[in-house]
Amino acid sequence: MNIGQAAEASGVSAKMIRYYESIGLIPKTVRTEAGYRVYSDGDVHTLGFIRRARDLGFSVEQIAELVALWRDRGRASADVKRIALEHVDILERKARELQEMAATLKHLARHCHGDERPECPIIEGLEAGRAIRPAGAHPVPQFGAARVQSARRGPARNGRASRPAQ
Repeated sequence: MNIGQAAEASGVSAKMIRYYESIGLIPKTVRTEAGYRVYSDGDVHTLGFIRRARDLGFSVEQIAELVALWRDRGRASADVKRIALEHVDILERKARELQEMAATLKHLARHCHGDERPECPIIEGLEAGRAIRPAGAHPVPQFGAARVQSARRGPARNGRASRPAQ
């Protein structure tokens, strides 16, 4: 089958198939005299394996290891399990970071008046490289550990809030 048919059958785009071939994740395919790639059912099966691994968020490097282990019938399942559990750790860390970012943004949004005034803790937090975090939240790496005190601004002067002395 040609690359378009292989893409449709595997769920991997033709562009990604070419990329996976260029980096050696899949072997170079047989070509016709006209230079067209020809894929076998085995190639499509490998591409499907790769697509499912990508769907689970494995990196290309991890997928290369998994493909090698998949092809090695003498493999130890412990090697596969190690890769999977390392990936679980990465996913759980990312999930915690996303939860912390969401909590930070919710907290900032609660402190933003959302009216016609220009003062906005969200903008000020982004500008200063810091953010107000809910109590007990870990620092969000993009914002650092300091807190913006914009929610405690003084009375407005000339349409702008005054900043307390720091």
